[in-house]
Amino acid sequence: MFGIENYGSFIAAILVFQAVPGPGTLAILNATARSGVGAGFGAVAGTLVGDFAYMIGAVLGLAAVMAAYPAAFTALQWFGTAYLCWMGLNLLRTPVAGSDAAPAPRTSGWRHFRQAFLVSITNPKVVLFFLAFFPLFLRPDAPPATLGALIAHVTAISFLYQAGLVLAGNAVARKLSALPSARRVATRLAGLALIGFGIRLAANSR
Repeated sequence: MFGIENYGSFIAAILVFQAVPGPGTLAILNATARSGVGAGFGAVAGTLVGDFAYMIGAVLGLAAVMAAYPAAFTALQWFGTAYLCWMGLNLLRTPVAGSDAAPAPRTSGWRHFRQAFLVSITNPKVVLFFLAFFPLFLRPDAPPATLGALIAHVTAISFLYQAGLVLAGNAVARKLSALPSARRVATRLAGLALIGFGIRLAANSR
């Protein structure tokens, strides 16, 4: 369908890729919990733009470039590791509204867009998916329309899934708003999870 090889497997692969929790998912949920639906959709937009950049890169042959210059891929991994750890440390240090510390101000959707974009663009899972797995569903003689169909499918399914995360995350955050201790624990766990992702990426980069 649409000139895509193994169409059913392609759709299933996108769903699995989205369902596996990663730094991008955490960035979206954190933005929603801290600053509401607008910030959550800002993070969704950042993630989608990062993914789109890699899809275009795959189409233009970025996979071959990265294979020829592995140091570039390694540098990207280390930058992503450092950025995830930095975000995690910020969450561990940031006061949580309702605790003994001063309430944390809401941040703009634009700020969360930038953060999610950086998380996406430096996430090796995204790199490997679009640069290694993505081309498996293309024939060598695939026309430009097929490439466009691949990108459109990934973008549409990703948006629907991530929008669902924002709405569900906002509903949970509103229920937790009356439980300062739960919000504090959730924020600290999110920080530890980001640092954990960074450490795991660092270990895989060695």
